[in-house]
Amino acid sequence: MRTRWRGLAAGFTGLVLVVSACGGAGQDDDGGGGQAGEPVPTTGFDGTTIKLGVLTPLSGTVAVIGQPLTAGNEVWFEALNAQGGVAGRYPVELVQEDTQYQPDVAVQRYNKIKGDVVAFTQVLGTAPTLAVLPQLRTDRILAAPASLDALWVREENLLPVGAPYQVQAINAMDYWFADGGGSTSDRICTMIQDDVYGEAGQQGIDFAADKYGFSVTNTQKFKVGTENYAGQIGALAGAGCQVVFLVATPSDAARIWGTAAQARFAPQWFGQSPSYTGALAQSAIAPYLQQSVLIVAEGTEWGDESVPGMKRMVADLEAHAPDEPPDYYFAFGYNQGRAMTEVLEKAVELGDLSRDGILEASRQLGTVGFDGLTGDYRYGPAAERNPPRSTTIFRVDPSKPFGLATVAYLLESEAARQYEFKKADL
Repeated sequence: MRTRWRGLAAGFTGLVLVVSACGGAGQDDDGGGGQAGEPVPTTGFDGTTIKLGVLTPLSGTVAVIGQPLTAGNEVWFEALNAQGGVAGRYPVELVQEDTQYQPDVAVQRYNKIKGDVVAFTQVLGTAPTLAVLPQLRTDRILAAPASLDALWVREENLLPVGAPYQVQAINAMDYWFADGGGSTSDRICTMIQDDVYGEAGQQGIDFAADKYGFSVTNTQKFKVGTENYAGQIGALAGAGCQVVFLVATPSDAARIWGTAAQARFAPQWFGQSPSYTGALAQSAIAPYLQQSVLIVAEGTEWGDESVPGMKRMVADLEAHAPDEPPDYYFAFGYNQGRAMTEVLEKAVELGDLSRDGILEASRQLGTVGFDGLTGDYRYGPAAERNPPRSTTIFRVDPSKPFGLATVAYLLESEAARQYEFKKADL
């Protein structure tokens, strides 16, 4: 089942070089099984094997996220299959498609495989998830977004995990004022990807500004794949920014921080979780990152056996994919597998693995625990869901696996607890 991703090594090498230089509706084919009986064959389930879809960038610059995250999906289900599969008797097979991080390609790939799967255990990216969401609604399919936008919380066709990006930004500001030596009089700025992903981080900062009483001094936007960031960095420096919250993916973040280092612009950067990849800790700008960058993410540092979920995940990795390198995107994919398994177990309990049966199972799901790899998530009807409100702050440390050391583990601010979630308006 596993996809070997030796190409990732080349992707990491390319990233280091960059741094050194300066980042249609379908229908279910039947109604499923009877209540509390054995589930009968249905779309994506032949009576023996459950098939799940994966829509992720396996090529292109964002593959540095998509490939390890998909490896996390794979290892979770390989470990599950070693114990018999869902409910101990239904093994899982993943059907993977490369979206190249392009919304239109994600829709094409979705339509290609939707008739082969019961659900999607991964759709990576905010914009790709928004692109397929109307069809998920029409086709009555459940999908797990590999994206932390707050929009997913109230969507019954989505199965998010982790604290939303907005919560990450709020908790980052709380950390800065409470433990980071910052003040609400600081010149706090943002640099955001010019799309819905970027806006998610900005929404969190704007909410924090209202709650804590500070102003956002300057905001710079950029397109994915921009080659020259001198203008944006110059504008932030000219505005006297002392703190900058960055919303980017790793290739762009590498160029941004490389440009800032060259310009000797060294505010306190907070990088939203997808801005980082382990190659950065071994790159030419690692000293700058150690001095000036904190990463706002989930869970704990790699190999921290005081966290039960980390101990289990590392054991599963060693048993089923010993050649995979440490990576926190791997942990996200592993967590997605856990959440989807809980839904499928509930669907088997209800005797129905059809699309409608899986959606009903997700509505009946209670709180799912992740053993410290991320905060626990209260599922159930979408209108009643409550995601984690906790965030881990990391510093860059090249001596650590994947280059991150924990500064503050799963901190949860009162402001983050107050953030309210709304349904996507499509």
